Amino acid sequence: MESSEFGRMVRRSRDRVAPEAVGMPAGRRRRAVGLRREELAALAGISADYLTRLEQGRATAPSVQVVEALAQALRLPDAEREVLYRLAGHAMPGPDLVPSRLTPSVQRLLDRLSHTPVVVYDATWTLLTANAPYDALMGETSHLHGLERNAIWRNLHGLNRTVHTPREQADHEARLVADLRLTASRYPADQSLRRLVRDLADDSPRFADLWDAGDTPPPPADLAKQKVVEHPSVGRIALDCDTLIVAGDDLRIMAYTAEPGTADAERLALAIVVGTQSLVD
Repeated sequence: MESSEFGRMVRRSRDRVAPEAVGMPAGRRRRAVGLRREELAALAGISADYLTRLEQGRATAPSVQVVEALAQALRLPDAEREVLYRLAGHAMPGPDLVPSRLTPSVQRLLDRLSHTPVVVYDATWTLLTANAPYDALMGETSHLHGLERNAIWRNLHGLNRTVHTPREQADHEARLVADLRLTASRYPADQSLRRLVRDLADDSPRFADLWDAGDTPPPPADLAKQKVVEHPSVGRIALDCDTLIVAGDDLRIMAYTAEPGTADAERLALAIVVGTQSLVD
């Protein structure tokens, strides 16, 4: 890895990104020309200390996932994204690997949904990005690392605000694991995916049992897309959760909405206001 060149490219790219372009408040007392180091770290889902070491050339082996997260957070065009990969000593992901890139068109879609809680996962249910309203509704995601960013792992450990009965929870887990099995069949050469499956199995006997069973997932219930979220400040909110599949890029975009004029819509708006304020503070 060309560690010093990699770090310099990240730093130069960070200086070029306007805070408001990525949903960060510009503020009046900014010394940084573009993004602050801690802001880029939060957007990429890595620690500010690790980003500092990368920029200074003291960390010399960023993973493919870290490089992709930085490229997405910096909104690098394809040519610069390829250079960043090469400087990190990696080849650009090919068609035999699970896509983990937010294309410009998907990013534009997310920008238009900036006031709606939205989260994006890749085909392994690993979190790629979440906007501020989603963090306000479901809990901050910027500090999550490794397995913590995987929705299957979080569901198996009960680390979410969605309310399920035991039966609903079991069915939801089964559907997620079955979907991951389908992903594994589409990308048999992806070593990172195989490592994820091993890590999940080592961590959770429940996952290992579901994976080994290979059962057909239970059919979704009629109201499967409606979710009840237990928010710590405003209580329970009944929401519609629509999952959009970006076929060519194999992404899952989940958006949470409430019917206008309802009590749930008011609670959702309040949760976003309260949550966004606490994130800024």
